[in-house]
Amino acid sequence: MIRTMSRNNPRWGAPRIHGELLKLGIEISEPTVAKYMLRNRKPPSQTWRTFLDNHITSMVSVDFFTVPTIRFEILYVFLVLAHERRRIVHFAVTMHPTAEWTVQQLREAFPWESAPRYLLRDRDRIFGNEFVDQVKAMGIKQVLSAPRSPWQRAYVERLIGSIRRECLDHMIVFGERSLHRALTAYARYYHSWRTHLSLGKDAPESRRTQDSNEWKVVEFLELGGLHHHYERRAA
Repeated sequence: MIRTMSRNNPRWGAPRIHGELLKLGIEISEPTVAKYMLRNRKPPSQTWRTFLDNHITSMVSVDFFTVPTIRFEILYVFLVLAHERRRIVHFAVTMHPTAEWTVQQLREAFPWESAPRYLLRDRDRIFGNEFVDQVKAMGIKQVLSAPRSPWQRAYVERLIGSIRRECLDHMIVFGERSLHRALTAYARYYHSWRTHLSLGKDAPESRRTQDSNEWKVVEFLELGGLHHHYERRAA
């Protein structure tokens, strides 16, 4: 019991654990508790997952990913994801991502003092001094992931993977406008109809659960038939 308590509560000292044990009717001395506690090699601190969970309502992630065109050109997509409901707050496409362009996308994503408290990003050099200065000016605190640790940005990395698997891997991209149209269509489907395990099998824009006695189930095409959504509609 002592080891379990000290493992699960690394900030607790012997007096705190001793008090809990007394409340559980376990008569033991405080020196004995101190003797059998697990020893932390590092100062106790919250885990990365705990940090993300604690600040999920006030955190967004930003990232870039690349898309090749039919002419073998490379397009860059800038993506802003709100953690709480996995919403795509903003995206933009360019062939030449500059620091100035990235800063402008951040302004467009959060107009009128709508900025989040925390912004999670990697250490890509595109996020230069201008980007850092703009983030500070908007009152946002940056949280940088460790080098070569995409798991620390799991939400936005998962979204990028979904966009590729469920949309771009099945389309030919001709240019910026072609890619922007495809991403716009996917974002509309993603927000309104695509269910997520992490949201209790709901969509980012919460879907009403329809009664089984309501009319009949009707199928609707999304992204030209690449996906479908289903609703109960009057015949």
